[in-house]
Amino acid sequence: MPRPRRTRPHPLPTPAERQRFRRQLLAWYRTHGRDLPWRRTSDPYHILVSEVMLQQTQVDRVLPKYHEWLDRYPSFQALADAAPDDIVRTWYPLGYNIRPHRLQSIARQAVEAHGGQLPSDPETLLSFKGIGAYTAGAIRSFAFRQRAAILDTNVARVLFRVFVGKGELKSHQMTQRLWALSEALVPRQKDAFDFNQALMDFGAMQCPARKPRCLVCPMRKHCRSYPLEG
Repeated sequence: MPRPRRTRPHPLPTPAERQRFRRQLLAWYRTHGRDLPWRRTSDPYHILVSEVMLQQTQVDRVLPKYHEWLDRYPSFQALADAAPDDIVRTWYPLGYNIRPHRLQSIARQAVEAHGGQLPSDPETLLSFKGIGAYTAGAIRSFAFRQRAAILDTNVARVLFRVFVGKGELKSHQMTQRLWALSEALVPRQKDAFDFNQALMDFGAMQCPARKPRCLVCPMRKHCRSYPLEG
């Protein structure tokens, strides 16, 4: 019986390609990056709230609710002590009401096991029910300024279009490849915060799912999907 073929791992960008991408992305971000309140804090709780709110919800809808939520529940302890019905009412009208319960579950675990704080190491973060690989990376990068990769919908789309160009974006194999790309591209710790924020903004503003702005894209000369239609 013939042995199954081994698929070769896709090559990662060369060091020169990584450096070029970082340079172009950060230059774009310095001009076009959004000024958002959760980018002006390093409080892990505030970062977590913003990340959970931004799941499947646009920034303009999150902004007023983010401030209201933190006014009402300013800490993990305050959220852990709140009545579940109250947190759902405060969450309205963001929808996907599993999210406030998920936040409260994380808050209670933080209070009970970690003195009301979020840990910074990935293994412990991932032990929280409701914190997955993306959220753990975001907390490490944005709250603790660690060198940590992220992969949300916007980031995955950018990396797929620029570095891959072909294949099924939502397949498990592609997800693994895009995580490897994200980990390879994230720069040294000092620049990781801006780089990851830039990736998310670039996907939301310059390279959205519909009507990407290809003709004025700084990546177009090296993008494997250029030009995209619609």
